[in-house]
Amino acid sequence: MHLQFSGEIFYWRGPAPFLFVAVPPDPSAAIKAISTQVTYGWGVIPVRVQIGKTHWRTSLFPKQGQYLVPIKLAVQKAEELNVGDWVQIDLSVGG
Repeated sequence: MHLQFSGEIFYWRGPAPFLFVAVPPDPSAAIKAISTQVTYGWGVIPVRVQIGKTHWRTSLFPKQGQYLVPIKLAVQKAEELNVGDWVQIDLSVGG
């Protein structure tokens, strides 16, 4: 499954040193529909992500019916990202 969406970067007291972008409701529902086929436990979903020219592998975190994309510190630096920035995300489920 390949998804494209935009979202605002925010800080959440979760696993540091990540900032996050929430996957919008409709794409989150599509991911949830296949989650049992792709999760490796605890509801986390392996994904490949691209913002700008930067690609990386990570896992989506479930939170309140949606998923969160963690934005690693290396990605934040490479793309000069900060809290409040809006980004375009290309995401492939299944890492």
